[in-house]
Amino acid sequence: MAINTAGDIAAYVNTIYEDALLVLRDNMLATSLVQNYADRSGTATRSLEEYGTATINQVSDSDDLASQSFTPSGLSDITPYEFGAQFLLTDLRRETDPFPVAQQAASELGMAVAEKIDTDIFGNFSSLTGGTVGTSGSAISWSYVFNMMSLLRGQKAPRPWRFVCHPYQWGTLAKAASVAGTRTNAPEYLTSEIARNFFIQNTAGIDIFITTNVPLSSTDAYAALFSPTAMVYDLRRAVRMEPERDASRRALELNLTAVYGQGVWRPKFGVQGIFDNTAPS
Repeated sequence: MAINTAGDIAAYVNTIYEDALLVLRDNMLATSLVQNYADRSGTATRSLEEYGTATINQVSDSDDLASQSFTPSGLSDITPYEFGAQFLLTDLRRETDPFPVAQQAASELGMAVAEKIDTDIFGNFSSLTGGTVGTSGSAISWSYVFNMMSLLRGQKAPRPWRFVCHPYQWGTLAKAASVAGTRTNAPEYLTSEIARNFFIQNTAGIDIFITTNVPLSSTDAYAALFSPTAMVYDLRRAVRMEPERDASRRALELNLTAVYGQGVWRPKFGVQGIFDNTAPS
């Protein structure tokens, strides 16, 4: 007896495409936590100068005070660059694709540039000079976090202070319930609903955030405790999406560009940490 099964006609039946999913990205946190500038256009370098300090000397009656030098010297420079990406979608591709490919391509470009900005800014963790806590392979602990806080206070860094680490590292910290139980609402400066997704809690006056966009080094990841002016995001031209018709190719170009600079601004106002980043099991 012949048995007719679905496998007999598999070659004749079209695949049912339920959906096409965009790659998930962790964005966008960094610009909410650091110093922001958006008062210029173009690519001129922005520089930060730092004055010397006064020395207070003991003087005797009738001594003439000697004038001291009060001259600024260069501390940091930020040089903006233009960044961009493009998708070219032919007419036939858009007409044939079962998914809204143009809309999804535009979404991917937007998420990609957001992640790029985040990873660029957080990539400065290893350049912070307020101190270094932990070593490759060391397990993160609240003791390390409080050591970072002590170092940052020793640099006279103004509050608020932000601590950023990888979710795997936070998993280790969260097991210490006596400290992890100290929670507050998201701070007022986080007006973006997206940024609120990264806030964990406030402990000992430190706002704690987690993100996968921190720098990785083999099985370790960098964390940092910093004051906002430790790093800077200098936006010269906001992210711009420009669709353009390419008639000769019968295609639509999606062109995304932005001009920004970022980097370390007050390096002593940030303390870096490097800790094990093994995935929990």
